[in-house]
This record gives sequence, C-alpha cells and structure tokens, in this order.
Amino acid sequence: MSANRTSRGSLATGLAWISPWAVGFVVFLLAPIAMSVYYSLTDYALLDSPVWIGGDNYAELAGDGLFWRALRNTLVFAFFSVIGSTLLSVGLAVLLERPTRGAAVARAAVFLPTLVPVVANCVAWLWLFNPQYGLINSALGAGGVQGPNWLGDSSWALMSLVLMSLWVIGSPMLVVGAALKDVPASLYEAASLDGMTAWGRFRHVTLPMISPALTFNVIMGIIWSLQVLAPPMIMTRGGPDNATLTFSMYIYKTAFEFGRMGYASALAWVQILITLVLACGALALGRRMVYYRAA
Repeated sequence: MSANRTSRGSLATGLAWISPWAVGFVVFLLAPIAMSVYYSLTDYALLDSPVWIGGDNYAELAGDGLFWRALRNTLVFAFFSVIGSTLLSVGLAVLLERPTRGAAVARAAVFLPTLVPVVANCVAWLWLFNPQYGLINSALGAGGVQGPNWLGDSSWALMSLVLMSLWVIGSPMLVVGAALKDVPASLYEAASLDGMTAWGRFRHVTLPMISPALTFNVIMGIIWSLQVLAPPMIMTRGGPDNATLTFSMYIYKTAFEFGRMGYASALAWVQILITLVLACGALALGRRMVYYRAA
C-alpha cells in the first residue's frame, strides 16, 4: 500500500514539474497545429467565421499559377543554395583547418555574418547589389565588365538571393570543421604510404569520414531554404514579375494581404509535406552513402 502511495506521489511530482512544458506544448504548438488543419478545410477570411468547404482549398492549388511559380522559385533557390553552401563550407573548413597563421581569425570572420541580424544583412546586400553604386558592379566595372541589375532583372534576381545565402555559412563550416578534427591521422598516414595523392586522400578518406556531418548540413539546409522568407520579403517583395516569390512569402501574402487564412493554411501544410518528403529523401540517401564509424 505504501509503495503504491509512493509511486503515485512520485508520478504527481513528475507531472507537476513537467506541467509548464506540457501546457506550453498544448497551447503554443498542438492547438495551433490542430487549428491550422481545420482552417485549411474552410473558407476563412480572418474577420468572418470559418465556413467548411472540405478539400476545395487543396483542389484549388492545381490551377493556381502563383502557387506553381512560388514552388518553382523555392525549389530552385533550395537546390543552388544547398549545393553551394555545402561545397563552400567544405572548402573553407578544409582550408582553415590547416595549421596556418591567422586561421582562427579567418574562421571567426567567416562565422561573423551568422551573428548579424537578417535585416541588417539584407540592407547591406541591397547596397552591394545596387546597379549604379554597389560594390559588386563597381568591381566588375573596374575590370571592364558591365554588371547586371541584380535585383531588378528577373533573370538575375533569384540567383542574387542564392549568392547572398552563401554569405551565411559559418554554422555549416563549423560542423564540417568539427568533423575534420575527428578524422584519425592514422588513416592519412596509411593513405600516404599507399601512394595516394592529396585529392585521393580527400576523396577516399576525408569525405567518407565527414559524410555524417555533410548529411546533417544538407538536411538542415533543405529545411531552411524551403522556408526562406525575410531576404526576398525585404529586398524584392517577390519581384520583379514574381521572380523571387517564395513559398513562405506566398503563404504570408495569402493570409495577411489577401485575407484568405484558410487557403494559406492549406499552402502551409503542402509546404510541410514537401519539406518532409525532401528531408526524408535526403536522409534515406544518406543512409546508403554515409559512412558511420564503429564506436
């Protein structure tokens, strides 16, 4: 009897300790998720009561030109951003992990943009991309090259945002750098004795050993890039001609500018499903290609 009473007392104490988290989870996560699922099945204009319409919002997506444009822009941005950031972070990490003078300062300089607020980053890049007075076009002009209208030309605007995204690679670089430190020196010594070149050691030793870190960076990059919002919102407002309209921006505009919260909720769930499919696909591919060293 006393054992049961003690067990119930321990359970009550445990529940009391986790109750702030449980209440927060229900109020700020579970309830909004359930409401968004419900709203996605309704015609909800914020100021009026939701009207149940079933799957009409999802059926409307097939004929929505802006939806397909936003999806295409987001996938293109994600593709080039993830590939570019992965290659650049690996290159910088390998370069800065060498015992050279000033490597620590350079590593800090590469990581510094990660600490700058996104709005400040966007304002700085707006000036860099300025077609008349920007530093990029000024440097190109000094070399005799006519720089484009980076953010004003629909052919260049999205790639300009991709270029800007490569500015913030401090975190993936540190992840790769930490993985490089964990590669056993004995493997490099064995590879050198076998006559491998520097490229051979990198390809057959370094890449397999850091592949778990690369998989992590790729998955995080996919999740981040598929929900990019602030840079195009601040710098281009989705223009020119919807060339930089991203999925998250379209959700925002649909909900708070067009007043269609139900349709925006359906868009948000489609975004979640696409992100989940791509992230799980990358994880499944990583399980086949990633080398996990035995403990």
